[in-house]
Amino acid sequence: MAYARPQLAVNTEAEAVPARAEVRSVPIPFPKGNDRLEQKDHFIVRNGLCYAGSHLIVDMWEAENLDDIEAIEQALTKAIEAAGATLLHLHLHRFAPTGVSGVAVLAESHISIHTWPEKGYAALDIFMCGDAEPSKAIPVLREAFKPGSINVSEHKRGII
Repeated sequence: MAYARPQLAVNTEAEAVPARAEVRSVPIPFPKGNDRLEQKDHFIVRNGLCYAGSHLIVDMWEAENLDDIEAIEQALTKAIEAAGATLLHLHLHRFAPTGVSGVAVLAESHISIHTWPEKGYAALDIFMCGDAEPSKAIPVLREAFKPGSINVSEHKRGII
């Protein structure tokens, strides 16, 4: 029988409580000829909860620089660094007449952005696992886009 897993969410940045995350190691069996080695699975154990990662959904209103692809690239790069994540690939696409969509593929997962400059609106998804701290990306993004208002919600992915 299927059952609902608990979901945790914070509706504002102020509700998020900083906590120390631990990355657990589990033995992973390898093909014949190799002993069992320990490899990190990058699941997080925080406040008694074990999960794959934190997925932040970020809505910015009355924001700036939403059509400036260079400013967006710089903001995402700095946000990734602030979160302690590892950038693998960054791809941004400019739409005509306005708007930018893109994704930063991370070793720890991803950050995506979609902008509507004519509305002053940007939608970002920040999903990270392991030792990365996605909440540390928020102040960098706030500084880069200077939103009049911002809403951040958090979803714990893969709760065990």
